[in-house]
Amino acid sequence: MGRRTSGNGARRGRRPATSRAELERVAFELFAERGFDATTIDDIAAAANIGRRTFFRYFGSKNDVVWGNFTEQLASMRSRFASCPPDQPLMEAIRDVVVDFNRFDPQVVPWHRRRMELILKVPALQAHSTLRYADWRAVVAEFVAQRLGTEQDALLPRAISHATLGVCIAAYEHWLLHPDTDLCDVLSRMLAELAAGFGASVAASTPER
Repeated sequence: MGRRTSGNGARRGRRPATSRAELERVAFELFAERGFDATTIDDIAAAANIGRRTFFRYFGSKNDVVWGNFTEQLASMRSRFASCPPDQPLMEAIRDVVVDFNRFDPQVVPWHRRRMELILKVPALQAHSTLRYADWRAVVAEFVAQRLGTEQDALLPRAISHATLGVCIAAYEHWLLHPDTDLCDVLSRMLAELAAGFGASVAASTPER
C-alpha cells in the first residue's frame, strides 16, 4: 500500500518546511529511503508539505540540495584565508584553513558523512560536483595568487589548487571507508604530506632492494 497523503500529496502530520535546513533534511530522508536517482523534486516538495515554487526559492535543483549552503561556506573559507598571518608559510596556511573548513560539531558529523557519500558515490551528481569543485579550487587559487603576487589563472595557483583538492577528495574517501577515523586529522596529515612532497611517506614505503 502507498503512503497516506493529504489532498495536495503531502505527508500527513508534517508541518511545511520553513527553512533551507529543514527542506534539506526532508530531502536527505527521501534519498536514504528511495535513493537519489529515484527521488524527484516533486517528491521532496510533497514530503516537505510545500509546492514546487517554494522548493525553488531555496534550491535551484535537486543536485543543489546535496551541496547545501556551499556558496556561503566558500565565502567563509575566503574570509579565513584573508585572516591568515602574512608571514605564515603558504602551504601551512592552506592546511589550516582547509582543515578548519571541514571541522564540524560531533552531532553534525553523521549528517556530513551522508552528504559526502552522495557527492562522491552518486554518478548522477558528478557533473554538478565538477562545477562545485571548480568554485572551491578558485578560492584556493585566489589565495595562492595573492601570496605569490601573480594572476589567479597562472600555472602555480592552478596546480596548487588542483593538488589540494585531490588530496582532500582522497582524505574524504578514506574517511568514508574508515568511519572511526577523524576527518580533520586525516586532512591535516595529508595536506602536510602534500606540502612536503610526500617524500618521507614514499621513502618509508619503498621496499629495500
